[in-house]
Amino acid sequence: MLQACLNGSRARDEHPALPVTPQELAADAAAVAELGVTALHVHPRDTAGEEVLAGPEVATAVSVVRAAVPGLEISVTTGAWIQPDPVRRAELVAGWAVLAAGRPDTASVNVHEDGWQQVCAALHSAGVGIELGVFHVQAAQTLRANGFPPGSVRVLAEVQPGDAPEPLLDALSWSNLPILLHGQDDDAWSVFGEAVRLGLSTRMGLEDALCRPDGTPALGNADLIAAARGMLRTM
Repeated sequence: MLQACLNGSRARDEHPALPVTPQELAADAAAVAELGVTALHVHPRDTAGEEVLAGPEVATAVSVVRAAVPGLEISVTTGAWIQPDPVRRAELVAGWAVLAAGRPDTASVNVHEDGWQQVCAALHSAGVGIELGVFHVQAAQTLRANGFPPGSVRVLAEVQPGDAPEPLLDALSWSNLPILLHGQDDDAWSVFGEAVRLGLSTRMGLEDALCRPDGTPALGNADLIAAARGMLRTM
């Protein structure tokens, strides 16, 4: 699976083509869908451009994107930096149950964050699949000790800048869930190549990289996905 991660937590001024509004996300979603992407990861924003977990903003972003690319899996984040209070974060996520067409298909939950199990339970009760974000070996060990929460669909092996992917993958070798391997910024393309080599799911987009594999600035998400597809064909 190749997932397109369209915006992440980046500020608009980090790249001129960064999609922030629902309409911008939908336009990029349509462009990458034409290149063969079947899954998306987006970070909904409010009118000021700030990341949100509140139902109305999440529903607007997801429903507008879904209308543009019906049938594609749409994932959002539940990052603790958006709502640090784990109780309130789980409450907000639980409210997604009533979003109908605006309810995401899946959402990422970072295992190292306080309250991750409660957020997972809230997602499952809301009918949203869970992508378990594992940033380091300790998080992999935590996940193994606690087991996969109900509703888990995959593990996101998120290699941190400067780290090699092997220790993290070794720490997840017990997993019977699909693993999506990806990196960030300077390491994004090397980790992408390793995922392709290993036959793992992976992702690419402006959340993870602002440049093409050759280091030249990317024009936008479609440009990055085109480069990713090219790498898939040659490896």
